[in-house]
Amino acid sequence: CWPHDDCTSRFSSASSGAFSALSVREVFCKFLKQETTMEAFPEWTSKAHALGTSIMAVRFDGGVVLGADSRTSTGSYVANRVTDKIAEVSSHIFCCRSGSAADTQAITGIVKYELEMLEMEMGGQAEVAQAASMFRKHCFDYRESLSAGIIVGGWDERNGGQVFCIPLGGMLVPQPFSIGGSGSTYIYGYCDSAFKEGMTRDECEQFVVNALSLAMSRDGSSGGVIRLVTIDKDGVARRTLTGTEIPTFYEG
Repeated sequence: CWPHDDCTSRFSSASSGAFSALSVREVFCKFLKQETTMEAFPEWTSKAHALGTSIMAVRFDGGVVLGADSRTSTGSYVANRVTDKIAEVSSHIFCCRSGSAADTQAITGIVKYELEMLEMEMGGQAEVAQAASMFRKHCFDYRESLSAGIIVGGWDERNGGQVFCIPLGGMLVPQPFSIGGSGSTYIYGYCDSAFKEGMTRDECEQFVVNALSLAMSRDGSSGGVIRLVTIDKDGVARRTLTGTEIPTFYEG
């Protein structure tokens, strides 16, 4: 109540020196009347939610493994420690998201709807390449206004396990394995040396876990838990690694 006159008189009688109730009142009123600028607030209050992230997908003999960390940042502030960056597009196709959280969620929702419509028209499951082409179209058409890097992985009867990368700009590249996000810059050397064609399911999952662990230990925008999604002819299996389940390496 101190900005009001009755409170001012009470505070004035008890105040002394340069600090008085009147000066406090003047400062308070000046603060209320001044034009507030964004510079007055920490930078994370005005930043968009971003998936500064580490994501990857790897094809193995019979399916595909997708993996991601779980940290979502707003500037330098960690907004969410347990984000699920691996989104279901259909029963046998998933995608990993990096870039703007809002943009990637919107694109994934649109593609999921379009794919459901396609499957109803076809009377069966859509192919992984069809889903990847839908992502490519939206990422390319709105490349000037969106910040979205997508990795699509899945299994279909015609081509088995497949991985497609759609980087910023909307290019579509089929790859045996793909990495993305800010953490990927730290693990290109490891992935090039450790990847091999024809890996088993267990070898592929361990490869993804090791790569993501290395990225999370070096990249400040990656962290949290490791989420894995394995897709093959038998269906989808999800795993979440936390705490001591995440391997550690030299961090000198």
